[in-house]
This record gives sequence, C-alpha cells and structure tokens, in this order.
Amino acid sequence: MTDHTANNSITTSPQAYARIGGLLGLIIVVAGIFAEAFVRGKLIVSGDAAATASNILASEQLFRIGFAGELLMLCSDIGIAVILYVLLKPVNRNLALLAMSFRLVMAAISGVNALNHIAVLSILGGANYLTVFGAEQLQALAMLSLKVHTYGYHISLVFFGFHVLVLGYLIFRSGYLPKIIGLMLVIASFGYLTNSFATILNLGFAKLLFPWILLPAFVAELSLTLWLLVMGVNVPRWNAGRA
Repeated sequence: MTDHTANNSITTSPQAYARIGGLLGLIIVVAGIFAEAFVRGKLIVSGDAAATASNILASEQLFRIGFAGELLMLCSDIGIAVILYVLLKPVNRNLALLAMSFRLVMAAISGVNALNHIAVLSILGGANYLTVFGAEQLQALAMLSLKVHTYGYHISLVFFGFHVLVLGYLIFRSGYLPKIIGLMLVIASFGYLTNSFATILNLGFAKLLFPWILLPAFVAELSLTLWLLVMGVNVPRWNAGRA
C-alpha cells in the first residue's frame, strides 16, 4: 500500500507542476496584456506629456490596477521559473538552472523597474515638496519616468530572451513536451533579443519591427501555457529522464 502511494505521488507530481505552471502562465499573459494594452497603451500619449498626465490623473485607479497587475505578473514569473526548472532538470540540470536564473533576474529587474510606473502618481500627486516645480515640469518628469520604465522593460526582456532560448532548447530535447513548442520558443527568443537591442541601439528601427517581431513570442508562450494547462507532460518519459 505504501509503495503504491509513493509511486502514485511520483506519477502525478509532474502533472501537478505542469497544471500550476500553465495557470501561472495564463496569469502572466492576461496581466501583461492588461497592463500594457489597457492601461499604459490607453493612458500614455506618445510625445505629449500634458495629455498623458491628464489621462493618468483622470484614471488614477486604473493606473494603480495596472501596477498591481504588473506585480502579480512578476510573482507568477518567479513561481513558473521554479516550476519549469523542476520539470526540465531531467533534461539537463545545469541548463535548467541557467534558464531559471535568467527568468529570476528578469523578474528582479522588472520589480525595481515597476517603481518608475508608480512613481508617476507621486510626481503628479501635488505634494507640498513638489511645489518648487511648475506644472509643465512635473508633467515632463512624469513622462520621463514612464520612458525610463519602457527602457527598463526592454532591459529585462534581454534576460527573458535568453531564458526563452534555453527553455526552448530544453523542451526540444526533453521528449516529454512537444518539440514544435521548443522550436517556436527558440525562434521567439531571437524576436525578444532583436526587439530589445533595437530599442536600445536604434529606436527608429525598433518602431518598424514592433509589434510584428514579438508575434512569434506571443504564439509560442501561449502555446506552452495552454499545453501545460491542458495536456501537461508525458509522465513515463519524464520519469525515465529522472532515472
């Protein structure tokens, strides 16, 4: 009886990890799209600090919800980084550890960078210690904070791009997750890296690439998320890899 219970625990464990990983991945996708498209994308007017400040002050609660969604996404990133390490260490423990490390560094950078998002409310909040600045100066400072947030985001995606590259390789080699998803992730990693380095080195060129350069990444990550959530891993092959 004890042996059967132990074997059953081993059998169901990777599937439990996969389901939780898929759920966390879904949270990341939903929270990320909401924060970027329905908060910053709706409120920020490119090149117009006054209009941006006006939009944010008129929708302060939405702006705060976007910040909360970003934090939820980062917490989910930490969880899925560990889960993917557990699922993929039978392929190559050192590479699985490397992939996890890249994602954790990304989450750490993004967590610090999130301060540039919420700082906008303090800059525009009308505190007494800010009266030395004029309205236009405060609006410009708020826009600068949002611009720094954008660059911080792209810096974090450099680390995420390398995470996705190693992750794709491990999945392709695993034998218990679809090779096509691994290949899609490898392709997606070059999209992330190209987009981030183009933004840092040549913003005009980056604008020509965006958003099409990241479309393969969206498809690849969503595919992995849904596969983990619905199908999980091939348990016998996962167990064979652990032997």
